Amino acid sequence: MKNSLSIVLSGEAGQGLQTIEELVVSAASDSYHVFSVKDLMSRVRGGNNTVEIRISSESIHAFQHSIDLLFLLNEDAFYRLKDRVSHQTTIFTEAELKLNEMAKEAGGSILMNVILFGLIGSLLKLDKNSCTMRIQGKFKNKSEKIIEDNLKAFELGYQKGSYYSIPKQIDKTAFSRNYKTIDGNEAVGIGALAGGCNFIAAYPMSPSTGVFLYLINQAKNFNIVAEQAEDEIAAANMTIGAWYAGARAMTTTSGGGFDLMQEAVSLSGITETPCVIHIAQRPGPATGLPTRTEQADLNLAVYSGHGEFPKIVLAPGTLEDCVTLTQKAFYLADKYQVPVFVLTDQFLLDSMGQMEPIQLDDKYLHSFIVETKSNYQRYAFTETGISPRGIPSFGSGLVKLDSDEHDESGRITESYEMRIKMNQKRLNKRELLLKDYEEAKLLGPEDYKNLVVAWGSTYGVLEEFIATCGRSDTAFLNIKQVFPLHENLKKYFSQAKLVTVVENNGTGQLASLLRTELDIHVDHRILKSSGEPFSIEEIEKQLEEVLGA
Repeated sequence: MKNSLSIVLSGEAGQGLQTIEELVVSAASDSYHVFSVKDLMSRVRGGNNTVEIRISSESIHAFQHSIDLLFLLNEDAFYRLKDRVSHQTTIFTEAELKLNEMAKEAGGSILMNVILFGLIGSLLKLDKNSCTMRIQGKFKNKSEKIIEDNLKAFELGYQKGSYYSIPKQIDKTAFSRNYKTIDGNEAVGIGALAGGCNFIAAYPMSPSTGVFLYLINQAKNFNIVAEQAEDEIAAANMTIGAWYAGARAMTTTSGGGFDLMQEAVSLSGITETPCVIHIAQRPGPATGLPTRTEQADLNLAVYSGHGEFPKIVLAPGTLEDCVTLTQKAFYLADKYQVPVFVLTDQFLLDSMGQMEPIQLDDKYLHSFIVETKSNYQRYAFTETGISPRGIPSFGSGLVKLDSDEHDESGRITESYEMRIKMNQKRLNKRELLLKDYEEAKLLGPEDYKNLVVAWGSTYGVLEEFIATCGRSDTAFLNIKQVFPLHENLKKYFSQAKLVTVVENNGTGQLASLLRTELDIHVDHRILKSSGEPFSIEEIEKQLEEVLGA
């Protein structure tokens, strides 16, 4: 693995772990590459939550199982971490540090998290002025007294940290400070804004709610209509209705909520109304593990809705992907008049990392809406295979939609002949969709013999494996558009002697899809469905076992 320092904070919900994470990650990003991962129980208060903040002089985006510095904030903070601790782990306890006593001295026990921020900042030798600026920014809308108390708490923690040393020092970096520190929720939200999103309807459901909240907070700045629907059925239908009226709309949900949207997906399919749906995966079935991660809803998206109709499934693997693929989703939905899914998961959404500036393509804001004439036919057969999409009150034509089969004008029909033509017109879009196929990304040597294949949030851990394994015979293929799959993908597999697919699910859904869609044989499947992301240690171990000498 890459040289790094793993700092784990363990406490209960309500102890301010998120505040510590935000402050440490933000301040440390001035001097280091930083990546943080949450492991949360489904509790409002109590339970045991952990945050891992990984510091490195190299770019990192993977979870590390082993712990270098462990901070235990209450009596129940250790029991879930026993197998992650070794003789190389330095453990700090609340009893040893006396954080509560120091917090009361600063103004109250609620300040314990800022005390700890100061202590960690001192251990990492972070710039004090930069740290205090973060505190002032965090509490800028609070009273002067609250800001002063937090600054005092930070100073006490910083002084306390000067009495300790850590066994591993990480060199500070010289990379450009243009990096933006964000999490996946914000990245997907930024992508939606870049795609022209001006309407969102959703029903809160972990872990998708973060995207919903981000866009709600941006509603005034970007003229977004945000609606908390009464349920997921309503949210999906509102989204379709908004597209029908001319908006660029999306809904965000998780697996259990998307179950309720299936009929609406079919409505989008037969009415050829664009629709963007963000699915934030978590372990099922049913409620499952609502605050953990998994990649088990690929089949749910690919085979969603009754009947046969085209759709697109995009799977971001990085913060940059979250922005660019979400932006592209709106363009593809508008251009081809199909439902487009952005498939993420809890690990990708809730992790914090650094993103370099990216240049967004304005072409994805292009609107394909046409001004209608009096003889307008919503479902006209055309040479391109795409019917012109008009909206009510833009032109003199009547825009008719119905969930029944219809003729070119949109009138209900029971003609077998028309049914065949209309159904075939929709199915023919599959080939059209592939003209805008999102190319897969290959990392590693081009003359590889072993090919590791994955999608979505496993990108970070496999990128680190390829960068550090020292193998000149192994490459990693990250598939960003998981449906429909393009024939061009076969070129990556044709030269490989051994193909291994890595997935955070129990059956290998992408591996099966590769076989079904492209007749690609997979030699090994490395799978995990515990609710945890892959760690770099277990990826190294399992891939070395598969790849051999």
